[in-house]
Amino acid sequence: MWRVMLIALLAATAACNLQVGTPTPFPTPDVPSIQFQAPANNDNFVEGTDLTIALMAQDAGVGVARIELLVDDLPYRDASPETSGAVPIFTVNMNWLTEGVGYHSLTAIAYRPDGSASRPETIIIQVTAPDDA
Repeated sequence: MWRVMLIALLAATAACNLQVGTPTPFPTPDVPSIQFQAPANNDNFVEGTDLTIALMAQDAGVGVARIELLVDDLPYRDASPETSGAVPIFTVNMNWLTEGVGYHSLTAIAYRPDGSASRPETIIIQVTAPDDA
């Protein structure tokens, strides 16, 4: 009886085509990346400060064609490389005159020429009232 069960078990496992080993990772989308070089997340600024926002985008594939900056989720400025339609590394400084006491979000997105976008990168800054002293 045990021989019959062993033969049935061997036959069942022989028909199975499961493979043991390292699974193939699911490919991640090939998109540009972007980061804030300045200011730092959670920085504080006095209202009325001319804030320089330094951004760096990278794309080893097609290249970066445009960077967009949003302030509090509203489009504020964008910039494109001056030398060509797309570059592998694109750095840009954008200015924002800080206004509105409280917390504000700054979001940057990098784009390829075909419009495919990076994941948005967001930082939060706090704007404080100027001293009246």
